[in-house]
Amino acid sequence: MTDARMKIPITKPLFGDEERANIQQPLESGWVVQGPFVKQFEDRFATFVGAPDAVATSSCTTALHVALVALGVKPGDEVIVPAFTWISTANVVEYLGARPVFCDVDLETFNIDVGCIESLVTPQTVGIIPVHLFGLPADMAAILALADQCGLWVVEDAACAFGARYRGRHVGLLGDVGCFSFHPRKSITTGEGGMITTLRSELAELSRSLRDHGATRSDLLRHENPESFLLAEYPQLGFNYRMTDIQAAVGCAQMDRAPDILACRAQVASRYNEALSELSWLRRPSTPTGYVHGNQAYVCLFAPDEPTPSNVEILSRARSDLMRSLEQAGIATRQGTHAPVLADYYARKYSIRPEQYPNAWLAEGLSLALPLYPQMTLEEQYFVCEMLAEFGADL
Repeated sequence: MTDARMKIPITKPLFGDEERANIQQPLESGWVVQGPFVKQFEDRFATFVGAPDAVATSSCTTALHVALVALGVKPGDEVIVPAFTWISTANVVEYLGARPVFCDVDLETFNIDVGCIESLVTPQTVGIIPVHLFGLPADMAAILALADQCGLWVVEDAACAFGARYRGRHVGLLGDVGCFSFHPRKSITTGEGGMITTLRSELAELSRSLRDHGATRSDLLRHENPESFLLAEYPQLGFNYRMTDIQAAVGCAQMDRAPDILACRAQVASRYNEALSELSWLRRPSTPTGYVHGNQAYVCLFAPDEPTPSNVEILSRARSDLMRSLEQAGIATRQGTHAPVLADYYARKYSIRPEQYPNAWLAEGLSLALPLYPQMTLEEQYFVCEMLAEFGADL
């Protein structure tokens, strides 16, 4: 048996000499704000996902905010978002005085339940933000068909979905705009950071301006051309959502590693699928035919009994007891994410009751994310599986 004093984190980024060497370059050149490394990172990311253009931002939240501003979201508009997702998906709608209209999720995929979307469309609805949660693409064909039918835009929250593909295409290029995250829990990281992808050149151009105070040209473009002493024009209200060159330097090195990182994460997920197959109380993530999972996280559903709103509190306490035992054994776990509909702000403002979104309620209370990172050893992973089997033996 493996030493129970082993410390296994929920995740950890993969860095090496290349990242350290890249970081030195902006420090030596003095160009540490948005500059040549940002442009290089944008170009490399766009090539990897197959986009004609990509726009780097300071986070995925700011990428989503810029996307909604570029699409003209205004007070009084309604935007449909999943009821189980990181809270910023709903927050960016609130920032603009619009209303997030929550849609329950499919408990098998944790993604938005496409069968529930149409009933939420009203004359005030302007768009849908599907989330490719934990790296699994949402059912984009159904979403796009409904959006086309109703005249709605689609912004893909692809924060978790670097490397994820839907019917042969990288996510983030299926709707009007895609938004990615480079938080340390994501497959590649710049510490904090985000990226906007789109096939619509006018949205890319507007997003590039909005992330830089509304400027007509970037500092890099200004300094690379004559009369660099003249400032840009600012014809519109923008934001300071720029990625730094230090972050982008890390991102460029991460792009070199991206294929290996994704392959290793897929291998870890595959080993979990096989090793945990006999734990009947733990529902493993599944990937439908035609989908490629990005494997940002390995999130299961704790289900020793069939989960229902009537037993979710009891099951959730049992899940927390299991997670506590794993923590004491040196294994970090997390709930998958949370349900914004259960957060105080949204519950109070919109008078939301958990029963209105039963699957989101179950997902928040019963999701269980296991450790996953590309450098995870066989010994570490087998220890996680061994402890899960031991602590779950009486469930």
